[in-house]
Amino acid sequence: MRKKYKHLFFDLDHTLWDFDRNSTESLKEIFSHFSLDLLGLSDPDLFVKSFLKINTALWDSFDRGHIHHSYIRENRFRMVFQELNVACPDDHRDIGEFYLQSLPKKNHLLDGALELLEYVSAQEYGIHIITNGFNEIQAKKIASSGIGHFFKNVVTFETANAKKPDSKIFEYAIQLARADKTDSLMIGDNWVADILGAKRAGLDAVYYNPAGLKFDETPTYDIRKLEELKLIL
Repeated sequence: MRKKYKHLFFDLDHTLWDFDRNSTESLKEIFSHFSLDLLGLSDPDLFVKSFLKINTALWDSFDRGHIHHSYIRENRFRMVFQELNVACPDDHRDIGEFYLQSLPKKNHLLDGALELLEYVSAQEYGIHIITNGFNEIQAKKIASSGIGHFFKNVVTFETANAKKPDSKIFEYAIQLARADKTDSLMIGDNWVADILGAKRAGLDAVYYNPAGLKFDETPTYDIRKLEELKLIL
């Protein structure tokens, strides 16, 4: 039976690499290393929850073109302290740098991610990454989690000079892979960046949607678990 798709383009964070779990570990290291309890923060879990919420909102603004990526790095921890009604420490930039050094060293993948990559690799699909993350950071994440050998190309907003949902980054990735849109499939968790971006670029898309979210438009495919992708391919 002829395969409908030959090339698979994965998002990285929240799709393969367990961003929340890895971030939680790094944030708890920060809480301890910088003695945030002495600033009046008694609950490390509250610190983690606040960061994840604010960071998600900032990256959503970045994906929509409302802010520059440097704004995220410079302001997210300041915004966390502000939300928690704690005076922002003078070393909040050091905290941000600690986070950037610690986070990419974490190696937790989402449930089923490794098994899925092994499966599609054995089926001889061309496997690629399209991410809005930074070159250096994403390369470290991929290396730390031991999945680099699966990917033929890793396309970031820096290498493509464009970010999802801009069609330019998808066009760049397709050209780099020497693929056709008709035999290419995007897999990601972000409705705007991954799914609408791919759709408007002319690609079929799999919405990795464990929460079962609903939108006005429909993706080509909607899955709750990564292993369900095997039923599509």
